[in-house]
Amino acid sequence: MEPHLREMVGMLVGCITLLLAVRTLVLSMIVAVGGGRLRHLPDRTFRLDFHAKRANLRAMIYSSDATCFNQIRMYRATFDKLCHMLDTIGRLRPTKHMLVDEQVAMFLHILSHHVKNRVIQFEFGRSGETISRYFKLVLNATIRLQSLLLKKAEPIPEDSNDVRWKWFKGCLGALDGTHILVQVLAQHKGRYRNRKGEITTNVLGVCSPDGEFIFVLPGWEGSAADGRVLRDAIRRPFGLRVPLGNYYLVDAGYTNCQGFLAPYRGQRYHLNDWRQGHQPQTPHECFNMRHSTARNVIERCFGILKSRWAILRSPSFYPVRLQNRYIVACCLLHNLIRREGVQDPLDEQLDSFDTGPPTIENTPLVPMETSEVWSNYREQIANEMFAAFVPLGHN
Repeated sequence: MEPHLREMVGMLVGCITLLLAVRTLVLSMIVAVGGGRLRHLPDRTFRLDFHAKRANLRAMIYSSDATCFNQIRMYRATFDKLCHMLDTIGRLRPTKHMLVDEQVAMFLHILSHHVKNRVIQFEFGRSGETISRYFKLVLNATIRLQSLLLKKAEPIPEDSNDVRWKWFKGCLGALDGTHILVQVLAQHKGRYRNRKGEITTNVLGVCSPDGEFIFVLPGWEGSAADGRVLRDAIRRPFGLRVPLGNYYLVDAGYTNCQGFLAPYRGQRYHLNDWRQGHQPQTPHECFNMRHSTARNVIERCFGILKSRWAILRSPSFYPVRLQNRYIVACCLLHNLIRREGVQDPLDEQLDSFDTGPPTIENTPLVPMETSEVWSNYREQIANEMFAAFVPLGHN
């Protein structure tokens, strides 16, 4: 080949190579400006995004106890303990994109403020699908702590000095039902409509004298009577168990029967009756006053529970089956917070918690098997209470 031809071919090859390089550079710039995927940037971009999210979590949770409580309704020490338990016992694992504490914080923030998915997307910088997925993961991990966080029932000892409970030897605590607003399909609303016309689920709660939940049964329709829910709880294979000789305090909507001690109907019972200066005039009134004072612990439990978790105060955006699970999770978290022994602002707010207007005369009696022995036992307690109260009233 002639020298000048060889030179022309070389120049042509060089031009083609230069054009290809320019084309590659232009395409890369277009992809970068258009938000496409750049193969040489994802690692650095992920690191910057991860650190930004961690900084946001530190400001939200770890900056102070006050900020932490406002965001997730518990203090930092309790939050750290919960994360450790979910990791080691609940089998909640960190992922490449989210550590355990952020998963838990996002879950607690939803329970605490009951905000929609798109609000959490903005606050945590996550996609809607990611939020839904991790909410379910943390919920399942929390339910796995059930055997550890539910209180073991312990009877009141014979030598108890507690002014509220010393009269109820062998008592395990108190129980009652509460209604929580839910969203259901139109064809099911009739079954979930309670006596007030609200769409609710009837939740049975059983708590210990120190205000921790022993047993929780959600899922019953709002139209179901409390007694029907209680019977279902007793009949379940792993349901509520009352050892022989022990009992729970119940309100006048239940029958006074073996294992469940109810107040006398037709007598003063509500706490406000006694706060207004009334004094018991009969053993039955004295019994009702003591009974109401002790049984108020379950009302306080429900009050604190709904004050802490906003998701229990309004209809949820989740399916009913998922709602039943997070109701149990809220009760488990309630127990964990109380066990930490820190001063709880919500507990202080409910020091004068009122159980509402008296409904003892209008509450339908739930038919359950009663016995003369159990009625005599209640009468014996009432007489002992009144005998100890009368000398006090004359001092």
